[in-house]
Amino acid sequence: MDKKWEFSEIDELQAQWLASQLNIHPTLGGLLIHRGITDFEKAYTFFRPNLDTLHDPFLMKDLDLAVNRLSQALARDENILIYGDYDVDGTTSVAMMYSFLRNHTENINFYVPDRYTEGYGISEQGIEYAASINCKLIIALDCGIRALNMADVSKKKGIDLIICDHHIPGNLLPKAFAVLDPKRKDCPYPFKELSGCGVGFKLLQGFCLQHSLDLESLYNYLDLLAVSIASDIVPMVGENRILAYFGMQKINRNPLKSLKSLIDIANIKPPISISDIVFYIGPRINAAGRLKHAHESVDLLISEDTAQLKDFAQRLNEVNKKRQNIDRKITEEALKMIGEELPDSAKSTVLFNPKWHKGIVGIVASRCIEYYFRPTIILTKSNGKVTGSARSVEGFDIHAALGKCADLLLQYGGHAFAAGLSLAPDKVDSFKKRFEEIVTNTIPPDSGKPKLIVDAEIPLNFINLKNFNILNQMTPFGPQNNQPVFVTNQVKLVGSTRLIKEKHLKIQVIQSDTDTPIDAIAFGLGNLKGPILAAKSFRMAYHIDLNDFRGRKRLQLIVRDIKFYN
Repeated sequence: MDKKWEFSEIDELQAQWLASQLNIHPTLGGLLIHRGITDFEKAYTFFRPNLDTLHDPFLMKDLDLAVNRLSQALARDENILIYGDYDVDGTTSVAMMYSFLRNHTENINFYVPDRYTEGYGISEQGIEYAASINCKLIIALDCGIRALNMADVSKKKGIDLIICDHHIPGNLLPKAFAVLDPKRKDCPYPFKELSGCGVGFKLLQGFCLQHSLDLESLYNYLDLLAVSIASDIVPMVGENRILAYFGMQKINRNPLKSLKSLIDIANIKPPISISDIVFYIGPRINAAGRLKHAHESVDLLISEDTAQLKDFAQRLNEVNKKRQNIDRKITEEALKMIGEELPDSAKSTVLFNPKWHKGIVGIVASRCIEYYFRPTIILTKSNGKVTGSARSVEGFDIHAALGKCADLLLQYGGHAFAAGLSLAPDKVDSFKKRFEEIVTNTIPPDSGKPKLIVDAEIPLNFINLKNFNILNQMTPFGPQNNQPVFVTNQVKLVGSTRLIKEKHLKIQVIQSDTDTPIDAIAFGLGNLKGPILAAKSFRMAYHIDLNDFRGRKRLQLIVRDIKFYN
């Protein structure tokens, strides 16, 4: 899909001043200014993350209540149930909480709902299970902020409920023992964008501080937290960036045995990056919850038995391969439906097929946006209800749009860019019509075309190890701290052009005859081989990367887009 290049606006004088203070290239100064880093002190904090700068967990509303209740449960040897969602954020949350607390008690169990029989969130079946094993406390992770009825059910069963969530609350909060969610309107916690696992981490951080425990016992699980931050695609700023920074260090130096088993089965070579987590680790953890039961993912994540882990990882790997095949088939069917059923003038995509796999529809929604760049909802049927996943594009809050359809829905929840929903079968047509009207009336005019945000235009001779090493210190990359995109004009081919796996291009480029040729790989742009060979020169947007092959390190370009001169 043709992308619109949008160049970041930078105050050049400010960028030059900051660059002079830091003794770096002005272009790098501009990158920092764009990230809100305007002086030496902020730059030092950015380039030198420190766990000591994490916010006081007790700033979070209800955290003192939660810590006190957890401490009481441990002192009384009460049975505790760790309850979590079935996605990566939920399963890593459960694994972190369970693994930490089992060092303090034997009276601990975990529960993950079945995506198909129970659906998202706290279920009555889960509360019944807690009652059956005589639990007095449930700690719910990555879910629960809208579980008004289930909080009442838990209370009637005599079970206290602590909710650790990061989703947007409704107008009313559940009447739980404690509700931890930085997005609560009455929560003064300074950082609002924690993952679900991050909220659970703050509970445990508070517990450690109250009991004067060495925080290293908690930091042992930062690699799990980094996986949640990467996979849930929360903003990579503030506490998320600090926690992900140290979590990725642990993944690269001394990962938990469970994560090491996934790294090995995925054949990932160090240094492992956030994108490696997103594309290789996260999908394998997610696969069990999509096709089977997320209990299997938690079993792996909490295991310390090397032989057992090898078997667990192999099973998740096989399930993930099956998921990929189903994903491919449903995506093909969905794209065909769009072409046949939706008018060219459509501003949204809402598709319903009762036979589609419930665990795959979120992925398919994202795939459809790659072809038709507009808010997309993929629906299927499960347990007599229509259920589905919504994905959005920049500039359109899909959670707010679903709120305007609330009278047609049984349930909905999520974020501005991703949400889940359910509705009665007889409401599907009305919902499709309403949603299309809302998108048509509220989506910004320029939202129908994907944007590529360009950080700076540079000559190729800017690319050297000194500048790359500074760029590399800006990691980990993620939303709101994206890997910088550069544009170079008048790029020319030199050397051979290779097509890899029929869809990726491997080229060498220069800008001037005095340049040293630099390797570039254009993933998914194999269709441009002919035009590139025919062009005298072209414009190229790219990331700068380091290719470490058999100990030989060379800078290379990861091409994001190419534009040709008329």
